[in-house]
Amino acid sequence: MGVSMAGSANTALDEIIATVLEAQLEDVDAETVQNAKDRVLDTVGCLIGGAADPSNPELVKLVKDYGGRPQATILMYGGKVPAGNAAMVNCILCRSFDYEPVSPVVEDSIVPGHVSGTTVMTALTLSEAVGAGGRELLMAMLLGDDLAARLLNTCEFTLALGWDGNGTANALGATAIAGRLLSLNEKQLRNAFGLVLSQLSGSAQNITESTTAFKLPLGLAARNAVFSAELALAGWTAPKDALQGRFGYYDLFTSGIRNEELLTKDLGKKFWGDRTFKPYPSCRGTHGAIDCALDAVNKHGIDPDNIEKATLYLSQSGLKGVLAKPWQIGEFPHGDAMFSFRYTVATALLRGSVKPEHFTEQAIRDPRTNELIEKIDFADLPAGRTGFSITVYTKDGAKYSAESKIARGDIPGNPLSRDELLAKFWDNVEFASRHKRADVERLLELLEDLEELRSMDEVTRLLVP
Repeated sequence: MGVSMAGSANTALDEIIATVLEAQLEDVDAETVQNAKDRVLDTVGCLIGGAADPSNPELVKLVKDYGGRPQATILMYGGKVPAGNAAMVNCILCRSFDYEPVSPVVEDSIVPGHVSGTTVMTALTLSEAVGAGGRELLMAMLLGDDLAARLLNTCEFTLALGWDGNGTANALGATAIAGRLLSLNEKQLRNAFGLVLSQLSGSAQNITESTTAFKLPLGLAARNAVFSAELALAGWTAPKDALQGRFGYYDLFTSGIRNEELLTKDLGKKFWGDRTFKPYPSCRGTHGAIDCALDAVNKHGIDPDNIEKATLYLSQSGLKGVLAKPWQIGEFPHGDAMFSFRYTVATALLRGSVKPEHFTEQAIRDPRTNELIEKIDFADLPAGRTGFSITVYTKDGAKYSAESKIARGDIPGNPLSRDELLAKFWDNVEFASRHKRADVERLLELLEDLEELRSMDEVTRLLVP
C-alpha cells in the first residue's frame, strides 16, 4: 500500500509538478521528440479511421446538443464545443478501432496500456483552444505521456483489480497536459491533480463484455483532466498528494506501488510513453495469433476454402482470458470481433490481412468468416514454448504450421518500420474515405514538421474534411 508523503520535504508529486512547470523542449533529445511525433502521426491516423465507427455520430450529436463555449473543434465532424468535451470526443474517435499506440515503457519495464489515445488528443485539442504551437503541444504531450507511463509501470496492472488504466493513469497524465497548456501555477496544478483524483474511473467489465463503453474511459480521462485544470484555475482546492496520499491513486486504484524509484528516476531528463505501434485494429493480445495465421496462409498460399480445421496454441493465461471466450455476435459486434482470438484468426486466414474494413458489421457477419470460426480450436502451448503457434489442416491432407514469439510491432525485437507506419496511416484514410489526397499529403507535411508550427489551425482545418 502507498504511504502518505503529504507534508514531507520533497514528495514525488513535488518533483512531478516542478517538471511539468519547468521542462523545455530544447532539452529533450531528438530521438524522443521524433518518437513523440510518430505517436501523433499514428494517433491522428486512428482518429481519421475511427470516424467511420457507426456508433460515433450518436456521441457527436449528443455533445453538440449540449452546446457551451465554442473553444475547440470536434475533429472529423466539425463544430466547436467546450475544450473538455471536444477532447473527450476526439479521444474516443482514436480509440474506436483499438488501433492507437500501446505499451507504455519506463526503462526496461513495460505494461499494457493505451496512453497516446488520451494524451495526443488532449494536447492537440487544448493547443487549438489556447492558440499554442507545435513546440508547446509536443512538450505538454511528452509530460503527460511520461507521467502516465510512470504511474502504470510503478504499480500492478490495474485490470487485475477491475480498473481500466485508460481512465486512471491516463487522466493524471492528461491533467499534466492541461496544467501545462492552461499555464497553471504550482498551487493550481497540485489542486488539479487532486481534483482529477475524484474522477478517476473505468471498469474492465467494458472489455469483458465487449461493449461500446470500452471507448469511454480513455475519453473521460481527457474531459475530466481539462475540467480539473479549469476548476483549479477557478480557485478550487483538493488533496495535496493525489498519488501517494492515504487515499490517493496508488492506494485506491492499484495493488500498491512497486519500483518506486521509477516514479521520479531521470524525471525531466527522460520522457517515457507508448512504444508499440499496432499493425492490426484489434486488442494487442490478439496480435501474436494474427501473425501466426497470416504467416501460415501467406507463406504457403493456403486456400481458405480448403481449410479443414486450425488449432491455435496458447498459454494457460491466454486460454483462460477474455480473448478466448466462445464466439458470439452481441449488441456491439465490433467489440466482439476486436476482443476475439477466433474472429481475428479467422479473418487473417480468410483474407490474408487484418485491416479496419474487416471490423465492419457486414464483415463480422460474413458467413464465410463465421464458418471458418467454427473450424478453429485452441490447445496448450507445448512445454517450454512462449508466444503463439498455429497449425492449419487442409482438406487434401496437408498440414502447415507457424509461430510467433515476438508480436509484430513490439519494441524491442519487431518494430514497425517508418514505411509500415505510413502505410497504416493511409489504410485509415482510405477506410474513412472522407479526405482528398492532397489534403492528407499536406497534413502529413505539417505533422512531419510539427515543432515548427506556430498554431494548430491548419492541422485542425485539415482534420475536418
